[in-house]
Amino acid sequence: NSVQEVHDFALLSHAVALQSRVPVLHFFDGFRTSHELAKMQPLDDECIRQLVRDEWLQAHRHRRLSPDQPVMRGTAQNPDVYFQSREAVSPYYARFPQLMLEAMERLAAATGRHYQLFDYVGAPEADRVIVMMGSGTETAHETVDELNAAGAKVGLLKVRLFRPFSAAHLVAALPATVRHIAVLDRTKEPGAAGEPLYQDVITAFAEHASAGGERFASMPRISGGRYGLASKEFTPGMVKAVFDNLQAKPPKNHFTIGIHDDVSQSSLDWDAKFETSADRNLHAAVFFGLGSDGTVSANQNTISILGEETAYYAQGHFVFDSKKSGAVTVSHLRFGDKPIRSTYAIGDNQAEFIACHQSTFLENYDLLDKARTGATFLLNAPWPLDKVWDHLPRHIQAYIISKQLKVYVIDAYRVAREAGLGPRINTIMQTCYFALSGLLPEADAVRHIKTMVQRSYQFKGGTILEANEKAIDQALSHLQQLPVPDQVTATRERRKPIPARASAFVHDVTSKLMAGHGDSVPVSQLPVDGTWPLGTAAYEKRQLATTLPVLEPDLC
Repeated sequence: NSVQEVHDFALLSHAVALQSRVPVLHFFDGFRTSHELAKMQPLDDECIRQLVRDEWLQAHRHRRLSPDQPVMRGTAQNPDVYFQSREAVSPYYARFPQLMLEAMERLAAATGRHYQLFDYVGAPEADRVIVMMGSGTETAHETVDELNAAGAKVGLLKVRLFRPFSAAHLVAALPATVRHIAVLDRTKEPGAAGEPLYQDVITAFAEHASAGGERFASMPRISGGRYGLASKEFTPGMVKAVFDNLQAKPPKNHFTIGIHDDVSQSSLDWDAKFETSADRNLHAAVFFGLGSDGTVSANQNTISILGEETAYYAQGHFVFDSKKSGAVTVSHLRFGDKPIRSTYAIGDNQAEFIACHQSTFLENYDLLDKARTGATFLLNAPWPLDKVWDHLPRHIQAYIISKQLKVYVIDAYRVAREAGLGPRINTIMQTCYFALSGLLPEADAVRHIKTMVQRSYQFKGGTILEANEKAIDQALSHLQQLPVPDQVTATRERRKPIPARASAFVHDVTSKLMAGHGDSVPVSQLPVDGTWPLGTAAYEKRQLATTLPVLEPDLC
């Protein structure tokens, strides 16, 4: 469910696979978790020794393929014995949940971190419960705490062992007061009666009832829903919408959340402005950079500095365009005094700090919609300070004035060139961020940044190290605050991404993707058969170059 759990369950999986002789698939959400950096506690060698016993390891090695102990694996079997051989493995799978539970208890004794096959959090007498697994549970956990603090009685059941599925442990983990359950799957199974986890929960309750179980006065009403495919955003507002749906009469079943389904009408409406108190108490920063300009690397170093050198809990999530180098990267950084469960992007009006590392982005994106009132905006721009305001598009000026933003400007490319770094502006912008955010004293921040530069570029040679240190030392002397007028003066609107002659598909779909608003594209506007019109890439004019070539015929 989190970076810490990825680490812990790697050991649990290895230990129980050796003990049980059942192979274990240890999985976590691609992009959402695999692209996150967070503060966590690493397992030491002594903890590993407590969970992995020598006799299990020796028995595993003894079963290896060896010419000294020859056996045949993977034989072809006829129908007369195949069925029996498959059933012979049943006891190994039947005892697996208990072995996993025992391993979790040993891990808890060694680390203090407690896990269960099914972990329930929320109100002890909850009437509405969400059942789910993966990174979305962190968001749901955060939202459950928020709703219960406001007087609701809701809960969350985190699934940590999917197969073998232990129905008994699931039923025992839920409060007996539950009347409505929503099971969320991060997948779609076309043609099935429901998604896998949903069907397992239904079966678990049916078997409990048929066996005469009396834990529940009546079988809860169970609804299934899909969310977050391909690591699509899953926010507290969406979690609240799922709980709200459970109060409907009747609740919508086989629903979707996070999209606008105007074809099958499966989607739930949600409040995009809903946020939790946990999010409001965090320092949140968003950085818009260019693939290969070093922005992501610098932000990773920032997380390391604050996570390792301070008491802050740190989280960084990095959103990459599929075009990688030369495309937009968006870094979402959070810092706070408590563990961070916000496994979703920083939303509108939530960021205390916005940085734009490429001035060309001003024309193409709504950079400041995520800024809180009174937030700080750092802009890398090549213009003199008295000309910067006039170069800002009308929508950017309007954001700055309406949100009362503090604006700081630096020509980072100039500083980088003078320091001998070429186009690499990452350490320059990182230095400015620390100076403006106040998360560390300025002198301490500069010292830590130089230490991280030494660590990152130690094999690049002394010249690179000296150039980075020179750029860091010069950065703050080039940082200037922009005086903000009290009214919008620009006449230049945001650049239209596509010409009027473009096809309807380009207007309805491609233009939204180019503007970073792909999440708002409704189901009806996407092709049903996976095909895509040709030639749509021709409309993407990113205007990313900081210099333009000039033809000099006399040199040819």
